[in-house]
Amino acid sequence: MAKSRKRKRISSGTKQHAKDDLVFKALSNSDRRQILDLVRSSPKTTGDICEAIARLDRCTVMLHLKSLEAADLIITKKKGRFRWNYLNIEPIQRIYNRWIKDYAQPAAEMLTQLKAQLEDGGD
Repeated sequence: MAKSRKRKRISSGTKQHAKDDLVFKALSNSDRRQILDLVRSSPKTTGDICEAIARLDRCTVMLHLKSLEAADLIITKKKGRFRWNYLNIEPIQRIYNRWIKDYAQPAAEMLTQLKAQLEDGGD
């Protein structure tokens, strides 16, 4: 019985790593980051996104949206003829909590100490 519980824990951890990999892959592309910037302030239709990034054809925008949706960074809802794209901040928050927050803390402390030393005349 204990072995099956252990397997479940390992598989859920592996599943989480796979989700994180999709987020990092989605964020690695500047066009996808630009799309996230567009939907950050308010939901946008796919047509709105295509207009805002006119150098990309609609098919390319759709491929980027598909990648963002697979990473759970975008939630889409179809309303009538329009497909609305909403930002889902949860995967970014999860990445921040796991990978950035703990690594940034020592650097922030070091900068605070450096600033204090400079203000005190370098002592």
